[in-house]
Amino acid sequence: MEQQPLLVIMPEDGAQIENARLQQILQYAVKDYPVELWRKAEQFMPVQNRRILFVLNLGADGVNLEYQKLLRQIRRQPTCFTGCTGAVLIDADSELYTKAIGRELVFAANCSGCLFPGKPLVEGTGSLDNFIVQARNLDTDKLGAYRHAARALVEQLLTFQLPLHRKPQILAVHASNRATSNTLTLWRKVKQHLEPACTVQEISLQNGSVIDCNGCPYQTCRHFGETCSCFYGGVIVEEVYPAILDCDGLIMLCPNYNDAVSANLSAFINRLTALFSQVRFYDKAVFCLVVSGYSGGDIVAKQILGALNMNKTFLLPARFALLATANDPFSINRIAEIDQRAEEFAQNMLAQLRKEPTT
Repeated sequence: MEQQPLLVIMPEDGAQIENARLQQILQYAVKDYPVELWRKAEQFMPVQNRRILFVLNLGADGVNLEYQKLLRQIRRQPTCFTGCTGAVLIDADSELYTKAIGRELVFAANCSGCLFPGKPLVEGTGSLDNFIVQARNLDTDKLGAYRHAARALVEQLLTFQLPLHRKPQILAVHASNRATSNTLTLWRKVKQHLEPACTVQEISLQNGSVIDCNGCPYQTCRHFGETCSCFYGGVIVEEVYPAILDCDGLIMLCPNYNDAVSANLSAFINRLTALFSQVRFYDKAVFCLVVSGYSGGDIVAKQILGALNMNKTFLLPARFALLATANDPFSINRIAEIDQRAEEFAQNMLAQLRKEPTT
């Protein structure tokens, strides 16, 4: 069957001056590909099984009013991107807002059914200084590196295929107390619907067992990464690195600490850098459970997608996060329909990791 044109959703704010640089980058990125272009929120309608490039012009102040209209429509339609695969291209006249808006958009679209391959965001800041290293590696200038990144983003988007496995291996990472944790209680509700269709491994990073990354020089980090190791050793090298290499899906079990992931889980993410210097994770999916005592679960979920999908190249399956609010120990059990939500989340994980058994 012939593939549909690439859908470019480019909210155009009439209050902004047309961004000539972004137009140039976009034209180069989609050159030779058939494109369908939506510029206004009024054009927006639910789509299924499309490849979507979201393109945003943030100007100097980071505000695009047409994008805000689009965001509202996405949030109001939780199935509007079912089966879609997306990527994001953002340009700004300042050094601010591009990544924050990118995470906001990816989270909203993901909650509405859109999958994002690893490293799905290309951002052009006002100075393009974020492309200094890429320009040096490509022997070009910053604008040339920006053009190259945008083109590679579109090619990845159009060629992406979801990796599926007969019996997926899932790695669950946490730093919670089993005796009182609402997060682990919720995880057990999910886990019971994953086995035996999956192999599940759990790693606990409790009790100061993880030394955080201390920012070794790049060459030092790369040297240890060549042997799947790290200068600081410990549980990260002995247990986590081998498990990451073996797994098909990683699930982060994240209680909300002050609207952030806990210290040990943050250290775990930071320490992946040595391994990442040698291995990319495009074929591995990341999921998360976030339990908040009060509110802010979306903030933590955006941290996970920012660190592991946008930075460390894990693919972001549709509806990758299950969020809940529970304060007192085991109060998670009193949330209405929590068992049904846990089962639905587990089935979503299986649908995006497992090859259907053949008869």
